[in-house]
Amino acid sequence: MWGSATASYQVEGAWQEDGKGPSIWDTFSHTVGKVKGGDTGDVACDSYHRYKEDIVIMKQLNLKSARFSVAWSRIQPTGTGAANQNGIDFYSRYVDALLEAGIRPTCTVFHWDLPQALEDQGGWPNRDTYKHFADYAGIVSKALGDRVTTWAIFNEPWVFTFLGYGIGIHAPGKKDPKLFLKAAHTVNLAQGEAFRAMKAASPKAKIGGAYSMSPGAPATDSEADKAAAERYHAMNNVFFLYTTVHGEYPKAFVGNPPYDVMGVQPGDGKIMQVPLDWVGINYYNRHIISNAPDVPYVQYSDVMPAVGPITYNGWEVWPWGLYDIVTRISKEYNRPIIEITENGCAYSDGPLPGDPSKAPDPRRTEYYRDHLAELARAIKDGADVRGYHAWSLLDNYEWAEGYSQRFGLVYVDFRDQKRTIKDSGYWYGKVAAANNLNV
Repeated sequence: MWGSATASYQVEGAWQEDGKGPSIWDTFSHTVGKVKGGDTGDVACDSYHRYKEDIVIMKQLNLKSARFSVAWSRIQPTGTGAANQNGIDFYSRYVDALLEAGIRPTCTVFHWDLPQALEDQGGWPNRDTYKHFADYAGIVSKALGDRVTTWAIFNEPWVFTFLGYGIGIHAPGKKDPKLFLKAAHTVNLAQGEAFRAMKAASPKAKIGGAYSMSPGAPATDSEADKAAAERYHAMNNVFFLYTTVHGEYPKAFVGNPPYDVMGVQPGDGKIMQVPLDWVGINYYNRHIISNAPDVPYVQYSDVMPAVGPITYNGWEVWPWGLYDIVTRISKEYNRPIIEITENGCAYSDGPLPGDPSKAPDPRRTEYYRDHLAELARAIKDGADVRGYHAWSLLDNYEWAEGYSQRFGLVYVDFRDQKRTIKDSGYWYGKVAAANNLNV
């Protein structure tokens, strides 16, 4: 299944329209000094109004899967209570338009935009949030589940809990390792409870999660660094996947796990444990791991190396890491169905001044070609990979980086919202049509 991925806050805009309530990203982006350039997602790619245009582009690029997310505060403006019919109607129209174009709607229930009203009650560190989330997930799957069968519950739970509550560079901007641990546990409870609510509302739903994963190599051959790399894998890569399979936490901590800090209660293992139908992997880069006794709880430090070429946002291009992480997850989790839910790169190439209909971006094409070659190798070596989603269809709002990073197969001029398909987009469209890299 060849596809592309987007997320509600990053593309929709229409931040106050049709009864939508404020999210933590509305609040965060409107707070001075939090986002590069003072950028907000108020308009973003205006996909709330232009989604039909975007779907025409997807069809033109021969895409058969569109990964998108639902904004919780469009469905429940305060995160609880009755559903906002306008919000449901929007996503219903979007799903219908995708199906009409012959594209599979692949719905992510939560991609980081928590309703601000729930944050005001403590956000993800507040245990009650897991029940509110399950209610919301049930509403969405009941409304769309007659047409949507492929679902991801969360996008990158480690990222939004750690960056949002642990180090504060993402919304809601809290900096407290204990809040991160509490949030992570609530999210694990929410994942299990939402799975059951969604299956009850839509029994034919195929439900997974989209997890950020980066292979971690020990900095040296020392036993300490090797052990640190294993803790890194347990925390950064599978902290929200291992729990669904085993109903308990992986060995991510040094010493006794801080279950008291996390708020773990008797019976929580049963809530967290669910039989996911598939596993989504978001891959961008690899990390080098060192033992670090001064880091609380996990005692490791990780750095992104710079041996390979560097993208515009400073990330190393390391295609081999995609092979490494896909084959490892395949082996560790009994060869699950895998979809690559995100993979992509930021480069600033835009339309040519002399011919604005053309947008050459050879580095992005090379990036995708090399990563897909590694994915093909993983499939050849036994991984059951069923889908691949390029991040992203469109240049969009890149969180704390604002509009400074362009990940799209399609160039967006944020002054007038004009879309221009980049050369990489046309190339990817040929790969999708042929199901073959040699195009």
